[in-house]
Amino acid sequence: MGPGGGASAQMGLCGPQQALSPPWRSHPVPLATGNPERGLGQLLWRLVLRAVTPRRGIFREWGSVCLPPFVPAGAANMSEPGGSVRILVTGGSGLVGRAIQKVVADGAGLPGEDWVFVSSKDADLTDAAQTRALFEKVRPTHVIHLAAMVGGLFRNIKYNLDFWRKNVHINDNVLHSAFEVGVRKVVSCLSTCIFPDKTTYPIDETMIHNGPPHNSNFGYSYAKRMIDVQNRAYFQQHGCTFTAVIPTNVFGPHDNFNIEDGHVLPGLIHKVHLAKSSGSALTVWGTGKPRRQFIYSLDLARLFIWVLREYNEVEPIILSVGEEDEVSIQEAAEAVVEAMDFHGEVTFDTTKSDGQFKKTASNGKLRTYLPDFRFTPFKQAVKETCAWFTHNYEQARK
Repeated sequence: MGPGGGASAQMGLCGPQQALSPPWRSHPVPLATGNPERGLGQLLWRLVLRAVTPRRGIFREWGSVCLPPFVPAGAANMSEPGGSVRILVTGGSGLVGRAIQKVVADGAGLPGEDWVFVSSKDADLTDAAQTRALFEKVRPTHVIHLAAMVGGLFRNIKYNLDFWRKNVHINDNVLHSAFEVGVRKVVSCLSTCIFPDKTTYPIDETMIHNGPPHNSNFGYSYAKRMIDVQNRAYFQQHGCTFTAVIPTNVFGPHDNFNIEDGHVLPGLIHKVHLAKSSGSALTVWGTGKPRRQFIYSLDLARLFIWVLREYNEVEPIILSVGEEDEVSIQEAAEAVVEAMDFHGEVTFDTTKSDGQFKKTASNGKLRTYLPDFRFTPFKQAVKETCAWFTHNYEQARK
């Protein structure tokens, strides 16, 4: 019996589940004002969400094995009694996948856990048959779903349709294959760019569907939003424990440092490296005024493992540093310049788009679960990433 009480266990395609009473949100959702048609549409959407959103704390408890050093006492073991645990990580060769590999190898993995990291070389996840074959071969009990078509601001602007189509295919294939082979839990990765462009700040988990995202990356954003819709639908119809995390801007070793297609921080690191090598000026695209919350990939990896073991809500959770740790792009550039000991001229190309000015996220929900989690200081994380890039320049994605 789970902490919600009164629920009897039943076996479904998603593994052992609880027979649940009708779920409702435990907190009110504010309704939109202004345009009556938009307000009505959002009201109907919220009614749908309320109908499929589980209450907190009604899934079964999984044991008492702790994940040091940050999981509170009473942390959960993912396995059923006497059962084995096999965790499939899609996108395992990417930034977050490689970070999870390192954290697991450095001691976060537990006895009885079999971690399987796969990349696009193992299967084309846009293809339903290849995805199903991968799941049949691995037979995972748990999945961390990271695989996606990703890119920086300018690549998103250019290829919105491609970002929509490929990511929708990948996500649907992964979630449905997980359902068909009886995976017990799936944790997918979203992004703060999915939140509405016109909104109040800080944004939180209840605001994902409150309006259209920024038009620079609407294809990627809507595709990622649909994971949340699918998670709720799989729970409502089949009782599946499919959930998602929403990290802010991730960076770290094994990032994509391509200046044209990568994200802002790895792009800056590559630019500073080239400027320092050639003795030229550093040109930062845009005004430098937009603000971002950056999270180090190794911190995110630790939090991913906690979510997989401990977080039992279907509703997503934001994984982010605090609002007070938000920095401007100019401040981020200055941190890279300092870390790489660059002494040349720094200019800003204001003809380039700034993208979304800010997307400040609240980590209040995370802090209710992990009030003592310590994030790596931004400048330290930047310094470690710059050192990794310099040392691995020939092999780094760029």
